[in-house]
Amino acid sequence: MSIFRLVRVFAWWMAGLALAMVAGCSRHPVVLGNEAYVWQRQWTPALTEAIRASSDVVQGWRVLAAEVDVHGQWRTFRPDWAALANSSKPVVAVIRIEGQLADWDEARLLAGMQPVVTGWRQHGLNLVGVEIDYDCPTSRLRDYAHMLGVLHRQMGSSLRLSITALPTWLQSPDLDAVMTPADEMVLQVHAVQSPRAGLFDPRQAHAWMDMFAKRTHKPWRVALPAYGSRVSWDAQGRVASVESERASLVGGDANELFADPVAMQGFVASLGADVPANLIGIVWFRLPTDDDARAWSMATWRAVLSHVPLRVSLLAQVRTARHAPLRDLVLINTGNADVPLPSLVRLDAGCSLADGANGYILQRTAQGVFLARDQGGLLRAGRQLGIGWLRCDGVAALHIESGRAR
Repeated sequence: MSIFRLVRVFAWWMAGLALAMVAGCSRHPVVLGNEAYVWQRQWTPALTEAIRASSDVVQGWRVLAAEVDVHGQWRTFRPDWAALANSSKPVVAVIRIEGQLADWDEARLLAGMQPVVTGWRQHGLNLVGVEIDYDCPTSRLRDYAHMLGVLHRQMGSSLRLSITALPTWLQSPDLDAVMTPADEMVLQVHAVQSPRAGLFDPRQAHAWMDMFAKRTHKPWRVALPAYGSRVSWDAQGRVASVESERASLVGGDANELFADPVAMQGFVASLGADVPANLIGIVWFRLPTDDDARAWSMATWRAVLSHVPLRVSLLAQVRTARHAPLRDLVLINTGNADVPLPSLVRLDAGCSLADGANGYILQRTAQGVFLARDQGGLLRAGRQLGIGWLRCDGVAALHIESGRAR
């Protein structure tokens, strides 16, 4: 080969390498599809409306169809079949098994699942699969794997078998056996760990996802939170109760923990920039409704799923009431993002009569007068909340503070 031809080949090779590098640097982020868990046990008009209002940003529904309680008793749920069918989205029927199930009876569990699957086939849905949601103890994974194998054979090839997976399984050698009969998995990375960690730790979630991606070659999704929970702790720092979609009967001191929509949107963006192997989408827990006080608002939900930038705007105002000199103290969310309620609001006013409301308590300290709140909470986009009142003839103003009154 002549020296001129060698130079020409080298030039072509360098040009190709440069193009490849440019293509790699200009690669667009991956947009992961969104599905939603419909976890409500009672189908209300608000839930039906949420299905309709979310159909353009959600690619599929994972609907709670039945659950098995700690004693092995079955309870089935009747959704709004017409709402699901009219959405024309793929539907996965979810069977939840209580993680603290006392006795493992494979035959009884399989017998209970069969009529659920058969029943959901008869309502004109675009039913594509069945999901088993079982927070299985690691010690029971081998038994669980055997049941999944039998269930997969019973269902046949017309429906996909999906399972939820826990990070606590990642170190178990039995995880492979559990994943073998499943067609797909949903890794849950949201959980109550401690008051400080909250419901979601982005760094921990990334670590779990990377570990899970190394354990499977099958398609999988990640479950992300769009809700809050009221969590109480015992004297040893262990979780005593969690109140989320259902009220808890356990009293005592508790913390309100919420998934921050702005943080979750940032996490989704980071996933799109570096997608773990075989990750095919996100499943959000749970579909918000107007009567679900602990879920995101519909405005925030749609913004996060549609990748619309969230705008945080929280105002504190003193309003003149009908009967002066009575004033109302109000927080107003004028943005499109649900925001945490501030723990402290300073009141500048030389008034002797004032008090807090809706979880805020008036505190007078050497540093001034404050409205303080011990429990967390969210103020939904476009909503307002009265936090107190005062009776005063002079000028008054509110200021949102960080930290707590001393």
